[in-house]
Amino acid sequence: MKVVLLEDIKGTGKKDELVTVSDGYARNYLFPRKLAKEATAGVLNELKSKQASIDHRLAVELEEAKQAAEKIDGKTFIIKAKAGADDKLFGSVTPKEIAAAIEKESGVVVDKRKIVLENDIKTYGTYEATIKVHQGVTAGIFVMVCG
Repeated sequence: MKVVLLEDIKGTGKKDELVTVSDGYARNYLFPRKLAKEATAGVLNELKSKQASIDHRLAVELEEAKQAAEKIDGKTFIIKAKAGADDKLFGSVTPKEIAAAIEKESGVVVDKRKIVLENDIKTYGTYEATIKVHQGVTAGIFVMVCG
Protein backbone atom coordinates (compact mmCIF):
# COMPACT_ATOMS: atom_id res chain seq x y z
CA MET A 1 0.00 0.00 0.00
CA LYS A 2 1.30 3.46 -0.86
CA VAL A 3 1.15 6.02 1.95
CA VAL A 4 2.37 9.56 2.57
CA LEU A 5 4.18 9.87 5.92
CA LEU A 6 3.13 12.68 8.25
CA GLU A 7 6.17 12.28 10.54
CA ASP A 8 9.67 10.80 10.34
CA ILE A 9 9.53 7.07 11.08
CA LYS A 10 12.77 5.25 11.71
CA GLY A 11 13.26 2.46 9.19
CA THR A 12 10.34 3.57 7.01
CA GLY A 13 10.99 7.11 5.76
CA LYS A 14 10.93 10.85 6.29
CA LYS A 15 8.03 13.28 6.66
CA ASP A 16 6.10 14.08 3.43
CA GLU A 17 7.66 11.09 1.66
CA LEU A 18 5.68 8.65 -0.49
CA VAL A 19 6.51 5.08 0.58
CA THR A 20 5.17 1.59 -0.01
CA VAL A 21 4.37 -0.40 3.14
CA SER A 22 2.43 -3.56 3.84
CA ASP A 23 -1.34 -3.27 4.24
CA GLY A 24 -1.31 -4.53 7.83
CA TYR A 25 1.44 -2.11 8.92
CA ALA A 26 -0.47 0.80 7.41
CA ARG A 27 -3.91 -0.12 8.82
CA ASN A 28 -2.81 -1.36 12.24
CA TYR A 29 0.06 0.98 13.08
CA LEU A 30 0.42 4.05 10.84
CA PHE A 31 -3.23 5.10 10.34
CA PRO A 32 -4.44 4.73 13.99
CA ARG A 33 -1.45 6.74 15.26
CA LYS A 34 -1.94 9.36 12.51
CA LEU A 35 1.59 8.81 11.24
CA ALA A 36 0.53 8.44 7.60
CA LYS A 37 -2.25 9.05 5.09
CA GLU A 38 -3.26 6.79 2.25
CA ALA A 39 -1.81 8.06 -1.04
CA THR A 40 -4.99 9.21 -2.78
CA ALA A 41 -5.05 11.71 -5.64
CA GLY A 42 -5.96 14.58 -3.30
CA VAL A 43 -3.17 13.79 -0.86
CA LEU A 44 -0.63 13.50 -3.70
CA ASN A 45 -1.74 16.87 -5.13
CA GLU A 46 -1.41 18.42 -1.67
CA LEU A 47 2.09 16.93 -1.38
CA LYS A 48 3.09 18.33 -4.81
CA SER A 49 1.81 21.81 -3.99
CA LYS A 50 3.60 21.75 -0.63
CA GLN A 51 6.86 20.78 -2.35
CA ALA A 52 6.37 23.48 -5.01
CA SER A 53 5.87 26.04 -2.26
CA ILE A 54 9.09 24.97 -0.54
CA ASP A 55 11.01 25.07 -3.83
CA HIS A 56 9.71 28.58 -4.58
CA ARG A 57 10.67 29.83 -1.10
CA LEU A 58 14.19 28.40 -1.46
CA ALA A 59 14.57 30.01 -4.89
CA VAL A 60 13.49 33.41 -3.49
CA GLU A 61 15.92 33.07 -0.56
CA LEU A 62 18.77 32.20 -2.95
CA GLU A 63 18.00 35.20 -5.17
CA GLU A 64 17.91 37.54 -2.15
CA ALA A 65 21.23 36.11 -0.95
CA LYS A 66 22.81 36.71 -4.37
CA GLN A 67 21.62 40.33 -4.35
CA ALA A 68 22.97 40.87 -0.83
CA ALA A 69 26.31 39.35 -1.83
CA GLU A 70 26.53 41.68 -4.85
CA LYS A 71 25.98 44.70 -2.60
CA ILE A 72 28.89 43.92 -0.31
CA ASP A 73 31.30 41.90 -2.48
CA GLY A 74 34.70 43.58 -2.77
CA LYS A 75 33.81 46.56 -0.56
CA THR A 76 35.91 47.91 2.30
CA PHE A 77 34.34 48.47 5.69
CA ILE A 78 36.04 50.76 8.19
CA ILE A 79 36.11 49.93 11.89
CA LYS A 80 37.55 52.34 14.43
CA ALA A 81 39.39 50.89 17.40
CA LYS A 82 41.75 52.09 20.10
CA ALA A 83 45.30 50.83 20.20
CA GLY A 84 48.33 51.04 22.43
CA ALA A 85 52.02 50.80 21.62
CA ASP A 86 53.09 49.30 18.28
CA ASP A 87 49.52 49.73 16.95
CA LYS A 88 48.30 46.73 18.94
CA LEU A 89 44.59 46.94 19.65
CA PHE A 90 43.10 46.77 23.11
CA GLY A 91 41.37 43.43 22.55
CA SER A 92 40.53 42.52 18.95
CA VAL A 93 37.99 43.24 16.24
CA THR A 94 35.27 40.59 16.41
CA PRO A 95 32.90 39.30 13.74
CA LYS A 96 30.08 40.99 15.70
CA GLU A 97 31.70 44.41 15.10
CA ILE A 98 32.25 43.58 11.43
CA ALA A 99 28.59 42.54 11.03
CA ALA A 100 27.49 45.82 12.67
CA ALA A 101 29.73 47.84 10.30
CA ILE A 102 28.34 46.01 7.25
CA GLU A 103 24.76 46.63 8.35
CA LYS A 104 25.46 50.29 9.08
CA GLU A 105 27.23 51.06 5.79
CA SER A 106 25.37 48.88 3.30
CA GLY A 107 22.10 47.93 5.01
CA VAL A 108 22.75 44.21 4.52
CA VAL A 109 22.13 42.15 7.65
CA VAL A 110 24.85 39.52 8.11
CA ASP A 111 24.97 36.87 10.81
CA LYS A 112 28.22 37.17 12.78
CA ARG A 113 28.68 33.39 12.64
CA LYS A 114 28.85 33.54 8.83
CA ILE A 115 31.93 35.81 8.81
CA VAL A 116 35.16 33.88 8.25
CA LEU A 117 38.47 35.53 9.16
CA GLU A 118 41.82 33.93 8.38
CA ASN A 119 43.26 35.09 11.71
CA ASP A 120 42.35 37.43 14.56
CA ILE A 121 42.44 41.17 13.95
CA LYS A 122 44.71 42.58 16.65
CA THR A 123 46.53 45.44 14.90
CA TYR A 124 45.72 48.34 12.60
CA GLY A 125 45.56 47.49 8.90
CA THR A 126 43.39 46.03 6.18
CA TYR A 127 42.21 42.45 6.45
CA GLU A 128 40.32 40.18 4.11
CA ALA A 129 37.18 38.34 5.25
CA THR A 130 34.76 35.96 3.57
CA ILE A 131 31.05 36.03 4.27
CA LYS A 132 28.91 32.93 3.71
CA VAL A 133 25.67 34.65 2.74
CA HIS A 134 23.82 31.47 1.77
CA GLN A 135 24.71 27.90 0.88
CA GLY A 136 26.94 28.26 -2.19
CA VAL A 137 26.86 32.09 -2.12
CA THR A 138 29.87 33.89 -0.64
CA ALA A 139 31.16 37.44 -0.69
CA GLY A 140 34.69 38.68 -0.11
CA ILE A 141 35.12 41.95 1.80
CA PHE A 142 37.95 44.00 3.26
CA VAL A 143 38.00 45.25 6.83
CA MET A 144 40.09 48.36 7.48
CA VAL A 145 40.93 48.89 11.14
CA CYS A 146 42.06 52.42 12.04
CA GLY A 147 42.24 54.70 15.06
